[in-house]
Amino acid sequence: MTARPTPAAAMLADILAAGLDPEARADIEVTGAGDLDSAFAVTDLAAASIGAAGVAASALATAADGRARAVEVDRRLASAWFGFTLRPHGWDLPSPWDPIAGDYEANDGWIRLHTNAPAHRAAALDVLGVPAEPDRVRAAVAAWQAGALETAVLDAGGCAAAMHSEAVWNASAPGQAVRAEPLIHWDIEDGAPPTSPPADPARPLAGLRVLDLTRVLAGPVATRFLALLGADVLRIDPPDWDEPGVTPEVMLGKRTARLDLRREDRATFETLLASADLLVHGYRPGALDGLGLGLDARRQLRPDLIEVTLDAYGWTGPWRGRRGFDSLVQMSAGIAHTGMGRFGSERPRPLPVQALDHATGYLMAFAALQSLSARLAGRIARARLSLARTAALLTAYPLASPAPLAPLTPEDLAPAVEATGWGPARRLNSPLTIEDAPVHTDRPAMPLGSHSGAW
Repeated sequence: MTARPTPAAAMLADILAAGLDPEARADIEVTGAGDLDSAFAVTDLAAASIGAAGVAASALATAADGRARAVEVDRRLASAWFGFTLRPHGWDLPSPWDPIAGDYEANDGWIRLHTNAPAHRAAALDVLGVPAEPDRVRAAVAAWQAGALETAVLDAGGCAAAMHSEAVWNASAPGQAVRAEPLIHWDIEDGAPPTSPPADPARPLAGLRVLDLTRVLAGPVATRFLALLGADVLRIDPPDWDEPGVTPEVMLGKRTARLDLRREDRATFETLLASADLLVHGYRPGALDGLGLGLDARRQLRPDLIEVTLDAYGWTGPWRGRRGFDSLVQMSAGIAHTGMGRFGSERPRPLPVQALDHATGYLMAFAALQSLSARLAGRIARARLSLARTAALLTAYPLASPAPLAPLTPEDLAPAVEATGWGPARRLNSPLTIEDAPVHTDRPAMPLGSHSGAW
């Protein structure tokens, strides 16, 4: 009798089947035991998504010298990298959450308000008609129906999600649309000039220019992984944007500049784009068109540009383009509801980590690396992914009885001290090992806007 594959192996097979070579098989070892405490196989998702990115990176290194490389993922460290890897020395990480962000009980169910961005907080407070005081917000939400408040906040430019069960979500029009989508949407163009394999198989992305237009959290996870393989990642943010709760975590290995694409910095950005190899962004459909940077304009600037794009609720269906974040998708797609029932909680029970963000980030990296392999043969690949479709991958693997993970120890920290822009810190060792291709960078995390807008 053939042994049933572990959830990690089955998820990895699902991911590889969604890639550019659906018949590909992975030579990868997943080590360790234990699970994050969840109703779903979150640790397996961590191991599978990180492992898929490692398999794609290994394939690029193999293209350089023809030698196959062993790939290994540590389940325990993979779980930890789905949280926070940085351990500050003498300073504290800011809270990743605004004080108003959270789950509130409406008169017919639960709703989550996502208020980390000032504009999103202002929209929610304006709809509720209260100041930024949690008790006042709680009382105001209690007078609303969850669905009506969700619609009102979204219409005002904010972000919110009413809690649904998996059954309700799967039967809904947006849920059905998402589940019918591929894990990765591919757009392929043939006939481009082939590129050369990496010059150094130990650093398969050395010299690759990645223009990063992403925000919290999936996109920055993707570009952090590419930086750890040697890519020159330049993140661009508007002059007034900040995300202090996660910047120290996700800026490892990157450079970062501020540009105003609507005014005086437009020419600078176009120069950067014209010489980039890969564009990673999380703009909703049509947003770049509104800046005069639609697909045709981008092709004119860089005809062989690879693109990897993210959105929250998928690329088809009635919620295409809806604003959203990991915690909101968990509410919409039934994850928080299932956790609530599984653990007998009186409140929504989300995943123990922002697993949709992190997993989608590694899936984006997997797509980017596969696109680079395709470019060796003269194919230009553009990929689109979504948090909601990653949620569908996860919810296909409920976890009956999680076994505890062994706690982290000082030996799990890399020995070097990282001189971040906030102070010294150490990071957890990488959960991924690629034979003779270290997943590492000497570039510390720095605050947004620390560098110039130039390669």
